[in-house]
Amino acid sequence: MKEFEKEWSNVIDFFKKEFTQGETPEMDTILFLIGIQELGQIKPEFSKDEKVNLMHIATCKLLEPYGYYQFEKSDKEGWPFYKKLKPLNISVKEQENIMKQAIINYFKINNIIK
Repeated sequence: MKEFEKEWSNVIDFFKKEFTQGETPEMDTILFLIGIQELGQIKPEFSKDEKVNLMHIATCKLLEPYGYYQFEKSDKEGWPFYKKLKPLNISVKEQENIMKQAIINYFKINNIIK
């Protein structure tokens, strides 16, 4: 098994164990939970718009090291804002792969997986 596939499997296994009761999580679920982590606030329930914003926060955070986004500021409620630096002009498959790699890197940096 290639290293990338092994690391992605470790990420999926973490989510299955911690959040999805054994089910394989979808990318939106992973992004939502990373967004909550980055926001640093837990609420009993988020609105639909807040959920979309949380996934956007996660996407920005994950793609920041690749030069696609740059953190600008947090608002008075603590929600981070990012500036888009360049478009993501790659195929859907390439987008999926870069997001998976970015998630793996995020998990490594935050010592969630090795």
